[in-house]
Amino acid sequence: MFKNLLLFFLIFVSCTDTKKELTAQEIVDKSIKASGVDAVANAEISFQFRNRIYVANRKNGTFQLYRNTLKDSLEISEVLSNKGYERFVNGTPTFVVDSMASRYKNSINSVHYFSVLPYGLNDKAVKKRLLPSVTINGEEYHKIEITFSKDDGGEDYNDVFIYWIGKNDFLVDYLAYEYKTNGGGKRFRVLKEQCVKNGIRFVDYHNYKPKEKSIALIDIDKAFENDNLLKISEIILEDIRVKLLN
Repeated sequence: MFKNLLLFFLIFVSCTDTKKELTAQEIVDKSIKASGVDAVANAEISFQFRNRIYVANRKNGTFQLYRNTLKDSLEISEVLSNKGYERFVNGTPTFVVDSMASRYKNSINSVHYFSVLPYGLNDKAVKKRLLPSVTINGEEYHKIEITFSKDDGGEDYNDVFIYWIGKNDFLVDYLAYEYKTNGGGKRFRVLKEQCVKNGIRFVDYHNYKPKEKSIALIDIDKAFENDNLLKISEIILEDIRVKLLN
């Protein structure tokens, strides 16, 4: 009798543990590991995006994020680092007024940020909230909302992101965000292609916006399935190269 009760208890505990829901933090941690982006923290990554060359050097908490642009006879090189923002035209340092420097910094940071997601989702300013799970195109996804604290959250701390992370593989297949700058707006990105370079997953996306402004960010996945989004572009990274640093 005692053995039967013990066996029942062990089976009950095992089943309970299996059904235990993961926290938002646990899901993000698993996604970072599954994507291999934990290696981004000590790596040199370069790629081409929309006729510009981007290079990121990250090592032990320091970073340099580069953007190089060829425009007519001009070569414009920019770098955003722990020390701030610098701009060079044909190799000569160039003064940039604060308002323009802020725009350039946000633009550079945005491309580099999206290129290595979900890396960055454990940054100090990030706040995570687990939303109800959903099914998109027959696949089950964890749905996580990301917001930012004002301290350490940057100029765009009011932006809101949502990530759809596969329940089976813990990879990000969809993401959405609502931004406040330049009149504001919402975007929804859908996996187009993926590749792995030196153990790190990189993703190209179809990029959509709502057909109606009234569509809430939290419902944008439903709008996608109901064909209430408009495709506006594709996010494609070319010539990706990764060098892991010791």
